[in-house]
Amino acid sequence: MNLDQLTPGKPAVSGKTATGSMLRIRAVMLGDRINPSALEIGTLVSSTPVAFRIHAGLVVIFRYGVVVLIGLSPSEENALIETLKSRVIGEFNSYEEESAQAQLCNDQGADVILPGGRICLSKFTDDRLLLIADTLAKSTALERDERRVAAVFDVIEPFARELAERGRTPRGRTSILQLIGNALLVQQRVAGRVAIAEKPDALWDKPELERLYSRLKDDYELKERLEMLERKLSAISGTANALTDIMDTRRSLRLEWVIVLLIAMEVAIECFQIITAAH
Repeated sequence: MNLDQLTPGKPAVSGKTATGSMLRIRAVMLGDRINPSALEIGTLVSSTPVAFRIHAGLVVIFRYGVVVLIGLSPSEENALIETLKSRVIGEFNSYEEESAQAQLCNDQGADVILPGGRICLSKFTDDRLLLIADTLAKSTALERDERRVAAVFDVIEPFARELAERGRTPRGRTSILQLIGNALLVQQRVAGRVAIAEKPDALWDKPELERLYSRLKDDYELKERLEMLERKLSAISGTANALTDIMDTRRSLRLEWVIVLLIAMEVAIECFQIITAAH
């Protein structure tokens, strides 16, 4: 299947989808970034984030590397992912994925999260689906960053154990600097590109959807996960800085001993010359 088969169609937000009152939502993190500039794959629904209506569903593209596919068949999803690969910067070998389901509620005045995580909506509107896409995309990006930070902790643990048991720091200063670099990369991504703490643009035009977004944010624990990630990043940075400080202190101490030794040798040579000259 190619992209030519994904022709723009009527909104999938009316509830008249292939599965009736149910929508499948899938977020896939393809790489470090996605460039959606001048992309034309359907009817433009939103510019921030870039979203298109294709066939019977929506495609929402986030510049920090995540695409959210709503109401599409697996073959349509695969075709879109293949199309977007040429626009991915820093493509991952294995994609991070997260999925959800949305359904129409019996209560037309409420948008709620059901036990088990299923999202119950009063209407399948573009704004509501964009909020879900934003939440799911942020959760997917957080999941990858959490894995990266956990990997950094796995590297730090042997260093800390050696320091605790033997009172020695690892010899490889480069490894410590790499830890700091990894922590900085995750921190820059979370604070800069993904901007998890910021509200979606859809809320500025539709403040009545604030309650739905709050429920989504609470259900996916975005705030708590972000705070935990920031604490871990701070711990990594503090540990790495402490290790480099200890290593710098020991290096300075060795240099001081070398200087003292050289001075002692110079004094000894001068004394020897004086003694030799006296005789």
